[in-house]
This record gives sequence, C-alpha cells and structure tokens, in this order.
Amino acid sequence: MNVEERGIDTGHRAQRLSLRGLNKSFGAVHVVKDLSIDVAPGEFLVLLGPSGCGKTTGLRIIAGLETADSGQVVLGDTDVTDMLPKYRDVAMVFQSYALYPHKTVAENIDFPLKVRGVSKQERELAVRDAAAQVHMEDLLDRYPRQLSGGQRQRVALARAIVRRPSAFLMDEPLSNLDAKLRGFMRAELKRMQHQLGVTTVYVTHDQVEAMTLAHRVAIMDRGVLQQIGTPREVYDRPANLFVAGFMGSPPMNFLRGRIENNRFESQGVSLPVAPDKETMAKDVVMGFRAEDADIVKHGAGLFDATVYAAEPTGDVTLVTLVVGKESLSVKMPKDYDIDFDKAVAVHFPLDRGFLFDAHSGVRLAARLVSVS
Repeated sequence: MNVEERGIDTGHRAQRLSLRGLNKSFGAVHVVKDLSIDVAPGEFLVLLGPSGCGKTTGLRIIAGLETADSGQVVLGDTDVTDMLPKYRDVAMVFQSYALYPHKTVAENIDFPLKVRGVSKQERELAVRDAAAQVHMEDLLDRYPRQLSGGQRQRVALARAIVRRPSAFLMDEPLSNLDAKLRGFMRAELKRMQHQLGVTTVYVTHDQVEAMTLAHRVAIMDRGVLQQIGTPREVYDRPANLFVAGFMGSPPMNFLRGRIENNRFESQGVSLPVAPDKETMAKDVVMGFRAEDADIVKHGAGLFDATVYAAEPTGDVTLVTLVVGKESLSVKMPKDYDIDFDKAVAVHFPLDRGFLFDAHSGVRLAARLVSVS
C-alpha cells in the first residue's frame, strides 16, 4: 500500500527518507546492525522496541547527532550522511523538551528562525501560526517554569513546526506525561502530523503509542530490524516470537511443545496441525492472543487449565490461567467473575493460533486446523 492509498496528506515539504545499511557500534557493542528503511513522503513511521534495541541511536544518526560507522542517510535527493545537523532540514523533538528556561514561549518557538536570520515580521507571523497549531497562542508570554508538562511539550512541538522542516524526528516525546495526558497528546500529535503532512520518524518503547500513531511500525531488537508493516500487519501476522511477544497488552500467550504425528503436543495440550514437511517432528511454540480466547467449562475446550487470578480492569476482566508450568492470559467480559483455583478450559478459533520455530523464533507457515 503506497502513501496515497493510506490517505496521507504529503504536504509541499514532505520528503522521502532512506536509511541504507546503517551500522553503529560503541566499543564492542554493535548497537545498530545494517538498518535499512524507506520512509515515504508524509509517512508517520514509528521505531519501536525495548530499551537498548538501537532505535534512539538510529534516530540520532538521522539527525546527525551520531555518526554512522557505515551506511547512508538520504533525505529527498540529498545524501545527508556527512552533513552537520544544522544543514539537514530536520527538526527533532526530545523526551526532555529541551526548552530554554530564560526564554518565553514565543522566544523558544522563535529561536530556530532567529538563528537563520529570518526577518522579525516573518518570525512573528510564523510563531503565532505554530503556537495556534498546538493551542498555545494565549500563553506566548509565559516561561517554561509556568507551564505544565503537556504545555511544555506543545512548545517543543511548535518549535519544531515553525521551521517547516522536511522531516520531524521525535524521541519518546510523551514519556514524561501522565497516562491521561499522554492519551490526549497522542491524538493531538496524530492530527497535527496529518494536517502538516511532514515525514515523521517517532521513537518509542510503548506499543500502544506505536499502534495508535503509526502508518507503519518498524520493530527493533538488539540493533536488528525484526519486522516492518502497518500496525495491523505486525499485530495480526508477527514475523517471529519477539514481535508476537512484544506487540499486544497482555503479550501473546505462548506454549512450548513439539509437533508429533501432525499434532502439537505440550503439557497435556494436544491440537491438530495441517500436515506439512515444515513441521514434522519439530520443536515449536504455539501462540494465541488473549482477546481471541474464551474460558469455558472444564473438559469442554481445546485444553484444560486452572485459574490463578482474575483482574477487573474496567473494560475487560483479565484472567490468568496456569497450564502445566506456563501462565496464560484470557480477556473476558468486564462483569466476568470466577474463583481462584477453579478448573476450567480454554477455547479459541484454531485459525487464530500461530506456530513458531522454537529455535529460530520464525513464524511457520503451518497452522493449527479443525478436525471434524
């Protein structure tokens, strides 16, 4: 699916951003390993992964704040790999906001234009326009110390907007906000990026942010790109065990076992598998999502389990079950109630189950099947 098909407003400043074989090491630690991604003009790409996976280093290489050991960064038709940050036509929004405490909101927003020698009249118009886009036009005379965390983040966004850059780079910009404000700011960010149509690369470890903001998500682990696709693609068709376990709250349920005689066998669980050379006598991991499963009467499901705990969360009740030595999660209706240690069974549509190679972690083409 291309940018136009996704309904992205590309704007007049949007540029394609290409990362080609980027590598970066700090001493003996190889932090970014052969990272190659094409970000379409006007696309909102989220780099997602746990702490230390290389996503922030990759972003800093794009910005010019870190130097790649090898590879290229191309913005539009220009190779910017060796350019100083100030010549790259990108704007970065940091987790810490990085505002000047002695400058007013207006002066903070104005600063990037002032250092470029833009005329005072043009700057005043641009500052008011950028402030209006983040709903800060009535607070231009205040100082950062007089603002809430959410307002400070808006100022940082306005300072990035005012430059009208070819690309936005955002390093976990919402992580310092409380949960309610973070949700509100996600919607604001998504709307703003859509309206501006600026190519955006956004770094986060929060998969909810990734799912809600991104046109595409690039998932990294230990410096390696694991999968890239739309939020729905990486959630519904994870490429490997890491992606399957990282995406989703709670993570995907896993049961380790083995394929024997076209059946998945694990700790009292026995499920049919479509005949396939790929899965003959193979160590595998079977996975399924908490929202795809139901708790049913003991003996009436695909396999039996014991209730460990039930947690009402408001919209659903999250039930933790024990199967052998494994813990599994099932999302039940919000008014669902069940006792500790009750014997139950688990059922889910077999076509919603996944099989992964237990050693490489790669998702297998073979699937669980119903047998009539």
